[in-house]
Amino acid sequence: MADESPLIRSLRAAVAAAPGDVPLRLHFAELLLADGRGDEAVTEAAVALQHAPGDAAARALMVRAMGLPPAAPEAPPVAETPPVAPPPQVTEVPPVPPVPAPPPAPARPEEKPSFDWAAAEEQVSDVVGPRFLEEPQAEGDGLAGDAAAWDVDAPGAVRLADVGGMTDVKERLEAAFLAPMRNPELRRLYGKSLRGGLLLYGPPGCGKTFIARAVAGELGANFLTISLSDVLDMWIGASEKNIHDIFETARRQAPCVVFLDELDALGGKRSRTHNNGLRNVVNQLLTELDGIASGSGNEGVFVLAATNVPWDVDIALRRPGRLDRTLLVLPPDAAAREAILRYHLRERPIEAVDLGKLVKATEDFSGADLAHVCETAAEAALLDSARTGSVRLITTKDLLGAAKQIRPSTEPWFAAARNVAMFANEGGLYDDLLAYLKRKRKL
Repeated sequence: MADESPLIRSLRAAVAAAPGDVPLRLHFAELLLADGRGDEAVTEAAVALQHAPGDAAARALMVRAMGLPPAAPEAPPVAETPPVAPPPQVTEVPPVPPVPAPPPAPARPEEKPSFDWAAAEEQVSDVVGPRFLEEPQAEGDGLAGDAAAWDVDAPGAVRLADVGGMTDVKERLEAAFLAPMRNPELRRLYGKSLRGGLLLYGPPGCGKTFIARAVAGELGANFLTISLSDVLDMWIGASEKNIHDIFETARRQAPCVVFLDELDALGGKRSRTHNNGLRNVVNQLLTELDGIASGSGNEGVFVLAATNVPWDVDIALRRPGRLDRTLLVLPPDAAAREAILRYHLRERPIEAVDLGKLVKATEDFSGADLAHVCETAAEAALLDSARTGSVRLITTKDLLGAAKQIRPSTEPWFAAARNVAMFANEGGLYDDLLAYLKRKRKL
């Protein structure tokens, strides 16, 4: 809100980042109540009670925020003196006079009605939902095990313009997929088919999956993500049937992008595989890529695959007509790093952050490394705030300190890829990787 103080805005962001921190949420609710926002304070107190139902401070804050009188403590019950039984009568002894009855117990003070928690829960039921599902889920409601149900995402809003930097990657994608799609007359003139395969490879955490979604968004195509766990089955022949069903679904939903994640696990080299089941999976995948089982082929089906170790992928998957085009996805360049850092800092309380210095200090960092830098800097500021009791903002010093603590996760990958590019570059498969290593003087 525009009229909020910086402290309330910062605490609101901190609570959103740590929703289970009950003391932090109660502190935020106290500030809201002091600022005259009783309804918001009730909401925050209710959320705190969802996480800690027995918290006395949360209950007391709820009572004050709702403007109700505090519940009076119950008076301790007064013990009553049990009646004394009369002694037995003996004929020779005169009867003992009866013991006088104890004085009546003082009347208990009239109890004030305690806080009605059931009414309060009903009042905020539309604000805070239940933490656990009470009703058992009916059979067949999207549960795992339905081999015929594949989740196909509708065309998304992600475009290549949302990918910061990476100009070379965008140009290769434009030539391989997007230009033929946007120019149908030229496509028919040159006999370009609306089918194809592209293998994305590079260090982990550099955005290969995000790029695949951006391609689907540019094409206006549906998106179907497949990994090894979606395919493998314990029954003989079931894994092959799963692959066939996946491609049949993509053909019915065309135009559709089929994204094969971790292709080295799904289509590893058959010469190194001793399991007949995995060998049959690769064979079936080759058949589906060729479109032999479909009368219309794979027209309108675009196959994208991603791997960190392309040298472990079966060579038959990379022959012409299948995943014949290869695209190296490198660590984000300066423009991409700035866009990624802006994204991960957009909802955090920051103060005068110099992105230029941070971009220079994070060269060779992957997208995942940059997210880790922002997370580490936020942790440092949070700990300082907890020690001093005063909330402070994230500064450039925090971010640069976090960048010095973290080593780029891409370095081990380049150490392994360097040997492949130098000694196993058959047919020029890794010329682009070799050129990058020479440019970065890593050979």
